[in-house]
Amino acid sequence: MPIGKEGNVKWVDGFRGLASSLVVLTHLSRSFDLLLFDSTDNEQAKPRLVQQPFIRVLFQGRLGVAVFAMVTGYVCALKPLRLFRQGQQEVAFKSMGKSALRRSPRLILPASFATVLVWLACELGAYHTAAHCDSWWIRETGPKPIPNFWRAVRSLINNIIGTFTHGGNQYDANQWTMLPLLLGSFWVYVFLLATAYVRPRYRMVLSMCMWLYFILGNDPTFGMQFFFGVFLSEAQNHPASAQFLTRHPRLCRMVLCPFFLIAGCFIASYPEAHPERVGWARALHSFLTTFLPNGSDYARFASGFGVQLMAIGLHFSPKMRDVLANRAFLWLGKNSFAVYLLHGPLMRSVLAWLVFGFKTLPDTLDEEGKPVHHNTPFPGMMHLYVVLCFFIPFNYFVAHLWTSYVDPKCNDLTEVMVRYVTRDDTEKPQATLLPA
Repeated sequence: MPIGKEGNVKWVDGFRGLASSLVVLTHLSRSFDLLLFDSTDNEQAKPRLVQQPFIRVLFQGRLGVAVFAMVTGYVCALKPLRLFRQGQQEVAFKSMGKSALRRSPRLILPASFATVLVWLACELGAYHTAAHCDSWWIRETGPKPIPNFWRAVRSLINNIIGTFTHGGNQYDANQWTMLPLLLGSFWVYVFLLATAYVRPRYRMVLSMCMWLYFILGNDPTFGMQFFFGVFLSEAQNHPASAQFLTRHPRLCRMVLCPFFLIAGCFIASYPEAHPERVGWARALHSFLTTFLPNGSDYARFASGFGVQLMAIGLHFSPKMRDVLANRAFLWLGKNSFAVYLLHGPLMRSVLAWLVFGFKTLPDTLDEEGKPVHHNTPFPGMMHLYVVLCFFIPFNYFVAHLWTSYVDPKCNDLTEVMVRYVTRDDTEKPQATLLPA
C-alpha cells in the first residue's frame, strides 16, 4: 500500500521544523558555550549534564543540516517514484521538469533577498556590537562594513553569486548550505531520470549504492543523505513495507521504532572533539573507525547515521509520524527555511544588542604604541537565559512574517518565470527543419 494511502507524509515538514530549531540551538551554543561540543571541559573534568549522550544532541545540532539534505532527497523523489510505480513515466518526467525549474529560483530568490537585507544592515552599522563582543561565533561570522559605496555594492553582488557558485557568503555564513542543497536536488532528479524504467526493488538497491558511494567519498552531510532520502521514499511506497507494518504492528511500534530512535540519538551524540575522554564516546569512536575510510569526518558521519536511524524508527511507527505531523511541528516546518535564513543575522544584531548592549570598549595602545582591541565581556549565563526568553519568540515572529509576506512573493515570481519559459500543453511543436 503506497504511503499516500497508508499514512501522511506531512511528518517530513515537522521533522524539518525540528531540525531548524536544533540549528538555532547549536549556534547559540557555539556563541556562548563552545566547550559543550567537547566530550568534557578539560581532561580532568567530568562531563556536564548537557555533555551527556542523548541530551547533547539538542545542543550540538549537527543533525539540522543532515535532516535538510535527507528531506530534500525524500521530497524530490516522492511524487516521481509514485508515478513510476503506476507506469506513468511521461507524467513523472513532466512533473520533474517543472520541479527542477522551480527549484533554483525558490532557493536563490529568498537567499539573495536575505543577503541584500543583511548587507544593508551591515553598512548601516547594525553589526558594530557583534564585531566587539566576547562571543567567538557572533564576532567571527559577522560581516564588516565597507566605507566605499561602489566597493560595497560589488561585494554584495559577488557574495550573492558566490553563494551559488562556491558556497561562500561573508554576509551570512549560514548560507553555505544553499549550494549543496541545490546541487543535491538535481543529483536526485538525474538519478530518477536514469532509473525511471528500473524495477522498484533494484532502484532501491541503486539508491543505496549511491549512498555507499558518498560514504566512500566522505560526504556524510549531503550526498549520503540525499540518496538515503530517495531510498526511504521508495521504501515507504513499497507494498511489502506497508504489509510488514500492517502485519506486525506491535513489533514495529514496541521494538523496532524505539530501538532505531534510541540508536540514532546515541550515535548522533558523538562529540566533535576528544572522544577518548569518556567511555561511551571512546566505544562509539572505535565502532565508527572499524568500517569508515581513514580520514573520514567521524562527527558528521555520526550525525548522518543518527538521522538515518531516526528516520527508520519513524518509518516503523505511523503514530510517531503523526506526532511530527501535528499543528505545532507543521508550523515549525512551515517557517523552517525562514528561521534558517534569519536566525544568524538576528543573532549578530538583536541578540548581540540584548546581551552585550550598544556601547563597545574603545581600543587602547600598548607600550609600543600599537592598538589593542578590547571585546565587550559576556555578562553571564543568567543574563543570557532571560534574553533568550524574548529573543527566541522574536526570531520565530520575524520568520513567520517572512513566510507570510516574502516567501509568497518569491513563489509568485518563480511561477511567472516557469510559465514564461515552459511550453503550453496546447502549443504545437515546431516542425523539424530536416526530414526524419
